[in-house]
Amino acid sequence: MMKTVTMNKNSYAILSEKIKAKQATIGVIGMGYVGLPLAMELATEGFSVIGVDIDSLKIAELADGKSHIIDIPTATVRKVIENNTFLPTTDYAMLQNANVISICVPTPLTKSHEPDMSYIQDTVTRLKPVLQKGTLLVLESTTYPGTTRELIATEFEKDGWIIGEDIFICFSPERIDPGNKQFEPKQVPKVVGGMTENCLALGQQYYEHAFDTIVPVSTPEIAEMTKLLENTFRSINIAFINEMSLLCEELGIDLWEAIDAAKTKPFGFMPFYPGPGVGGHCIPLDPMYLYWKGKEKNFFSRFIELAQQVNTSMPKHVVELASQALNKHGKSLSASKVLLVGMAYKNDIDDVRESPALHVYEQLKQADAQLDVLDPFVTSFRDEAGQLIKPVSTVANMADYDCAIIMTKHSNIDYDALLTSCDCIIDTRNVWDEKKSQCI
Repeated sequence: MMKTVTMNKNSYAILSEKIKAKQATIGVIGMGYVGLPLAMELATEGFSVIGVDIDSLKIAELADGKSHIIDIPTATVRKVIENNTFLPTTDYAMLQNANVISICVPTPLTKSHEPDMSYIQDTVTRLKPVLQKGTLLVLESTTYPGTTRELIATEFEKDGWIIGEDIFICFSPERIDPGNKQFEPKQVPKVVGGMTENCLALGQQYYEHAFDTIVPVSTPEIAEMTKLLENTFRSINIAFINEMSLLCEELGIDLWEAIDAAKTKPFGFMPFYPGPGVGGHCIPLDPMYLYWKGKEKNFFSRFIELAQQVNTSMPKHVVELASQALNKHGKSLSASKVLLVGMAYKNDIDDVRESPALHVYEQLKQADAQLDVLDPFVTSFRDEAGQLIKPVSTVANMADYDCAIIMTKHSNIDYDALLTSCDCIIDTRNVWDEKKSQCI
């Protein structure tokens, strides 16, 4: 149930007036794929925004008016810097003047697939000495239900702060989709859950300046669960269609054509598509937050566990397909020159976070394949050993390769030239319909 706190109305009223009048100073912690777009939207709206990140190189680049994120034009960063509405810094002390703070820090998994809360915990530790009473604090980082209450609200309550009076706390899950040209971030409805009624009201007032639609929910836990529900739904359905692709290989059936036919039904079917695995920050990680939280209550989600197994097995299957295809040509992986086409986890972006191509790359290396990487969007990535790898943006002669594995369907790659040049292709993205020679 939502907790209502009797409080000094002036604290709420003063902050509310500042937010409505765009006189509130905003702090955004984490200048990545979530934090930078939010900071740019608010700064463009006329708020004074302080962007904090512990990465000094990233901050130096922003201070120079340059964007490191493909969806944020450098011109946008340069404009808010010149207008003095955006100040990038590594110094948390600058947040002592902030009236509203959004926390957009990473929430990865550990090697044992358990939530790594160290970035959130470190942020709270850094905030405590500088945070002023009467501040609205919003967590946006994807996490398990209960995080906002347990790791943030409880920490301030230990110090004697009253939630809803000394500090206002909300959770609002990020819904960033890198490279999405159909929906701008502000067009995606913004879910907000507050610790108290006044926390929620301030959260709504704050996000109304950056989003077209606000969706209030009764507690932070509901908001936290919303994000996990969205992405667990996707993970399970992607796993199902990946498993169907394996079945269709055995049956000699074109699953892509079957999907196209099935989606003509105007009800009862939603198309999902097979691929070489799942990537990005959300789909590979979010379901495991929910799975981990369920284990606390001795509840084991078999759907989540099975989906994770299916999706994480796909990169290995891609390599097996490549090996089988080469064997048909009298060649082996260890003696073949292989072109990995695409490192980003989806088309027309430079984001390689959790990309299945990373796993395929490592397995091909272990098989001693002579490996080159083509990706016009990704300038570099690091392998498991920490070595910096720089893909090429073009290939002079695709006929030089014994096998090409298409991992990403970028719009600026000449796939037809690849088709006419290479006689062994693993097409994981259905680049060609009837033309493809091998497909999962």
